Amino acid sequence: MTQPVDSFSSEPSAPAPSASAPWPSPSVVVDSPAPSRRAPGDRRMAKVAVAVLLIAGVVVAVARVIGGSPDSDQHVQPSSVAPVTIEGARPAELGKSIDVAHVVSIIGPSVVKVSVDVDGPSGSGEGVGTGVVISADGEIVTNAHVVVDAVAVRVLLPGTTEPISAEVVGTDVGNDLALLRVKSSALTVSQFAATDSVRVGDQVVAMGFALGLPGEASVTSGIISALSRTMITETGALNGLLQTDAAISSGNSGGPLVNAAGQVIGINTAVARSSAANIASNIGFSISMKEIQKVVAQLREAGNGAARVEGYLGVSVEDRSDGGRGAVVARIKPGSPAAELGLQDGDIVRRVNGDVIDGQAGLIASIRDLSPGDTVTIEYGRGDKAFTGTTKVVARPTD
Repeated sequence: MTQPVDSFSSEPSAPAPSASAPWPSPSVVVDSPAPSRRAPGDRRMAKVAVAVLLIAGVVVAVARVIGGSPDSDQHVQPSSVAPVTIEGARPAELGKSIDVAHVVSIIGPSVVKVSVDVDGPSGSGEGVGTGVVISADGEIVTNAHVVVDAVAVRVLLPGTTEPISAEVVGTDVGNDLALLRVKSSALTVSQFAATDSVRVGDQVVAMGFALGLPGEASVTSGIISALSRTMITETGALNGLLQTDAAISSGNSGGPLVNAAGQVIGINTAVARSSAANIASNIGFSISMKEIQKVVAQLREAGNGAARVEGYLGVSVEDRSDGGRGAVVARIKPGSPAAELGLQDGDIVRRVNGDVIDGQAGLIASIRDLSPGDTVTIEYGRGDKAFTGTTKVVARPTD
């Protein structure tokens, strides 16, 4: 059974199961490696997760991802530093057996602990996540769900004993990324890999403050298991994900996935766990450099702790049931960019701006990645005919 999702408008809460429209049983569960959180005075660690129904019987449990600033009265100026990427040839180290200790010596000084005080709908308490320094003027990237409902954000730099206050420059709800800034002259900036340098089978290292354990960050290693995975969350969709078997745990949220040259290739965001129907073993997901570079630039421009405004096309979509790639249009909102483009129910969207679409998650993420006013080219099929159309996305409704 396919559960339709209104991909580009505000999704309604999932309805309760009924005899006439039963939900399929869970097959795979994906957890965000949420910041380890506890209520004041309670030392027990707990995951902060919300179950979300997906198509094809997939249930995803993810930490709530929302926008907002720990202090709405603070004004955060956008940075003027260069894009966080390194272009060039694929490093020679990637063709050799990885030296984990050497990789850690490179990336370790750029990995920070992110601590938050939380007060929101799910209660008050404390949380721990991970961040990566990306600029000399104090920018740090982490997951948006690390700072969800945070009323205070602090960062502990490597080799120090006292945390410093951090400001939230901006958050991207759908892409689960947040940009922080601290005032410090003792920062080591991480290096980011070229976007096309990652290959399946590359050896990698994950680093982060797993389980919020006291002391230095934890280190695990593995390989890149797959590229360009897609995933639907409660508040959006992720695309271009890197799949890895390097162990990722609660508290690793926002930490780096690093190649053998010590370059960041992704930000760890989710892990799969077993369910009654399926067994998952060492399956983690990281937000790719391509997405990070794009989102960071948008968050810098927005500034002021604001959440990024997402693009909106105005369709509901479903996965294909015939094994093909793409997403099936299920419903068009009148007057929307999709209606102006001429899309119809049953059309199969195959590419967006030249990128192949993998399922409804891929289409959702591709549109939400855009900003209001951006031009989008849609390639789609209708029966045995192929069409290409161009339109401009608008701001995604907030209600």
